[in-house]
Amino acid sequence: MGPVLTASETTPAKPPARPTAWRAVPWAVVALWVAVIALALPFAGKLADAQRDNIIDYLPASADSTQVAKIEQALPGGESTELVVVYHRDGGLTAADRTHAQQRIDEITGAHEFGGGPPRGIPSQDGTTLMYPMSTTEPGTDNDARIALVDDVRERLAAAPVEGLDAELGGPGALMTDMEKVFETIDGTLMIATVLVVAVLLILTYRSPFLWLVPLTVVGTAAVASQALVYGLIQGFDLTVTSQSAAIMTVLVFGAGTDYALLLVARYREELRRIERPYDAMLAALRGCGPAVLASSGTVAAGLLCLLAADLNSASGLGPVGAVGVVSALAAMLTLLPAVLVLLGRRVFWPLVPAYGSEPKQRRSLFAAMGSSAGRRPAAVLVSGMLLLGALALGVFNLPGDLAQEDSFTQQPESVTAMKTLAEAYPGQGSQPITVVAPTGTAEAALAEARRTQGVASAEAGRSGGGWTEITVLAKDAPETPGETATIEALRAGLDGSHVGGPSAQQMDLADTSASDQKVVIPLVLGAVLLILVVLLRSLVAPLMLTVAVVAVWGAVMGLGGLVFEPVFGFEGLDPGMPLLSFVFLVALGVDYGIFLMHRMREESLDGADPRTAALTALRTTGGVIASAGIVLAATFTVLMNLPLVPLFEMGFLVAVGVLLDTFLVRTYLVTSASLLLGRRVWWPGPLSRRGPAAPKP
Repeated sequence: MGPVLTASETTPAKPPARPTAWRAVPWAVVALWVAVIALALPFAGKLADAQRDNIIDYLPASADSTQVAKIEQALPGGESTELVVVYHRDGGLTAADRTHAQQRIDEITGAHEFGGGPPRGIPSQDGTTLMYPMSTTEPGTDNDARIALVDDVRERLAAAPVEGLDAELGGPGALMTDMEKVFETIDGTLMIATVLVVAVLLILTYRSPFLWLVPLTVVGTAAVASQALVYGLIQGFDLTVTSQSAAIMTVLVFGAGTDYALLLVARYREELRRIERPYDAMLAALRGCGPAVLASSGTVAAGLLCLLAADLNSASGLGPVGAVGVVSALAAMLTLLPAVLVLLGRRVFWPLVPAYGSEPKQRRSLFAAMGSSAGRRPAAVLVSGMLLLGALALGVFNLPGDLAQEDSFTQQPESVTAMKTLAEAYPGQGSQPITVVAPTGTAEAALAEARRTQGVASAEAGRSGGGWTEITVLAKDAPETPGETATIEALRAGLDGSHVGGPSAQQMDLADTSASDQKVVIPLVLGAVLLILVVLLRSLVAPLMLTVAVVAVWGAVMGLGGLVFEPVFGFEGLDPGMPLLSFVFLVALGVDYGIFLMHRMREESLDGADPRTAALTALRTTGGVIASAGIVLAATFTVLMNLPLVPLFEMGFLVAVGVLLDTFLVRTYLVTSASLLLGRRVWWPGPLSRRGPAAPKP
């Protein structure tokens, strides 16, 4: 693959003998990594316990709802847990049902401390449903204590069931508990699924009973090292790491690491045919593909680090976490993988051993055929491809609205079904509290103003402490509806000096901050990617061409999401942070493959090839491995689609489809066609754009 995969020389070369001491280098590298993993394993195992999935860990740092969450934690008793017990019978509740419900509520309130007096049952107008809103500070900020509380309440509700009477627990506290239980299952499920996917793809790629184990083991080593490093960042810098960012890091390590392994192994195989000793062949392979791999990993890491500028906690935390994963994969693939391959020698490729002095088996190249088709009518191919991407991008107008918290599960837990029952039974009444914290000195005035606010059904003062007083507000409209949103906005406008939070306000702030972050982070990502490409390719036109291509892919994939998320998958919304995160991943990862292609094209031009030959040769020689790498990366991201959370499913779908579009349409046809049309101007203003064909290198 040009400077990445293939060698320009085909005559076997026998380099001078090296000192015996050099033979110990691979053993030293392996020993070093064994020591690293021995030290890293205990810390890597602690990462799951250090992950934080409280709402404050996802909220924007400066938002009103974040201030409410922080102040609530400092109030007497700490953070409150809001629950709603829901009793429902389709044909209408009977007197016996109400008696049974009250008995269960008395038992629950006798076992736990709920504030505001005994919970009062609120019947629905149609008589089918009875809800008991309850609030407690018993668990405080202890996640395990909250989970234990919710589990105990559910066990008591399930005791002595009455036929035909449904008893469910909803509310923000139950919803958060259900979400945390999903997060607890993510790490193990994700790791097993990712390993299986990568193993299958490596076996199919290498067709060897042994070779696939080497990159898989090395990438697993990189995953352990990255987990330990991230745990160190948490301890040293109080970095916020959520289960979502940890899951994405795992996928990145396996996807990017396997890609780098494919590139290095392919180049090493070629060098073994012309260089006798594996050690020397590996050095030649590293010299050939190392610069491009370094540049591509640097692009991904730089793009991810741009997320540090985001105000959204979950996005800003993902930046360094993802960058650590990519750098760990790079370090393992450029040190441990070469050392292991050298020690195993040629036999690791069995049964397709690349013999010294042999010629590779000539096969009909699919990418040569694709290049020829693009070369015959490059203008038509380029225009057709851009029209296709543009047509797909129109689907963005069909994207669903912002994803509601209760719609974040692919399989609805009890808390979600309870809230949906409430929404149907109480269409003109809110069931989810809006929390206002006002300075204690002005709390009475704030309470009176809240009660006068349009859209407010009730408002009651609660705890006081630290100079703040808590006011619980219920809106007339159902949670996360336009009516409730208008009520929250009116409260914020009318209550000077107070903060308005709660689950619905948090979702509003997530959406607003995500939109604001896009305006900051997207230009930073584009600038960082362009700068790296300009330095690597010594051109302005080629970097701009690659950047425009990956942005076009992002637009097309977002449009495709609009065509399938709701109509096909039935998702009720799009995670507010998804446009930004998908942009960062698709631009950084898409440019990855553009680097390999254009780097090879540049080397062919430096070797004296005319622009047409350079472009088609680059595609022919890099296409196969880029395709394999793209399939592996896309497959690892599809693993996210098997997890029970809609945001991770959406992320997996967008990145996987985007990588495939980039690999098989943009790299193969559009970039090649544009390069053919531009000729040497693609390297403007560098010297390569001005000089004629050079004499080939000897």
